[in-house]
This record gives sequence, C-alpha cells and structure tokens, in this order.
Amino acid sequence: MAFVIGSECIACGACEAQCPVGAISMGDGRFEIDPDKCISCGSCAGGCPVGTISEG
Repeated sequence: MAFVIGSECIACGACEAQCPVGAISMGDGRFEIDPDKCISCGSCAGGCPVGTISEG
C-alpha cells in the first residue's frame, strides 16, 4: 500500500529528497506521493519533520 502525505505538510521537501524512486512531487501547496510509483519503503515517513506521512 502506498504512503500518503497528510494535510499537516509544511512543504519543506525533506520527503522528496528521501524517496528512492522519485514518487514525491510538489502538488497544490504541499507534496504528494504518486501511488503508482511508491514502493512503500517508508523512507519518506522517516524523513518527515512533522510526522504527517503514513501508509494509506
């Protein structure tokens, strides 16, 4: 199951830098994870300073 970024995202970009497959990009005011590219490794969740990334 792909990870998702919650509404508490502060758009810092830490998650994007952690993603090994490039599944994260800037959306409308916050980052978003492409579920078709996400490999559910959890690297993004570990790098999020506000803890808003979880398994969807």
